[in-house]
Amino acid sequence: MIEDLARRIRERSVILFAGAGLSVSLGLPTWQQLTHEMAKQLGYDPEVLIRPSTSYLTMAEFYRLEMSSIGPLRSWMDRNWAVSEDSLRNSKVFNQIVDLDFSFIYTTNYDRNIEEIHRIRGKKFFKIASVKDISRTTGSETQIVKFHGDFDDDKSIVLTESDYYERLNFESPLDIKFRSDTLGRSILFVGYSLSDINIRLILYKMKQMWKESGVMEHKPPLYMFMLRPDPVQERVLDSWGIRTIISEEPSAAEALPALFDQLKQLTI
Repeated sequence: MIEDLARRIRERSVILFAGAGLSVSLGLPTWQQLTHEMAKQLGYDPEVLIRPSTSYLTMAEFYRLEMSSIGPLRSWMDRNWAVSEDSLRNSKVFNQIVDLDFSFIYTTNYDRNIEEIHRIRGKKFFKIASVKDISRTTGSETQIVKFHGDFDDDKSIVLTESDYYERLNFESPLDIKFRSDTLGRSILFVGYSLSDINIRLILYKMKQMWKESGVMEHKPPLYMFMLRPDPVQERVLDSWGIRTIISEEPSAAEALPALFDQLKQLTI
């Protein structure tokens, strides 16, 4: 399976779809730290306001209701989720992404770290965060698609519970572009929690799209990278036509770099 994925990467027919786990090694704030910051900006003690059942989506919804916008929170995230140029230069996993030369990189991360490592390495790229960006794409440079928005545009950010429910329609311009880009390409998902309902819906919708096409046998394979074996998740994902790659690394921090190392060796 790894050899087949590496061949497809070499042929530039694989989309990298990267989530928050990608940035763990950079020491970015966690979702818990983000919800605590929301409470503090609203003048509450986080330990008193935030109950165990409160998700970061619901907390963000509350924040926007109280503040009328996420502007101040976006500014805090922009400052605290930015890393130094030296940190990116020394990040093995971010450099590996550039080395593997994906033609499309989709990310649900709001930060600019994937764009920055391409700039640092002198690799051409085109950032897409809205429909106006889609109309300007040209050339063969790597497309970096900010699937849940970008710090440069508050309105593009998918953060609150309402934002997520609206995206669950799967009919926004970026969703339509995603469906088009994936028709003839494989996808490698990395850095995602399997409890992320948005990603699970995408995977299910893709399975349904191909099933309704009547040519399911031509669907390019999808790959999900997992840190640990999980028989339940693996069985469900397999029923959706998704191949799971299970890390053999005991260290979670070393798992993704090890996979990318293996893929890089096989693409040479």
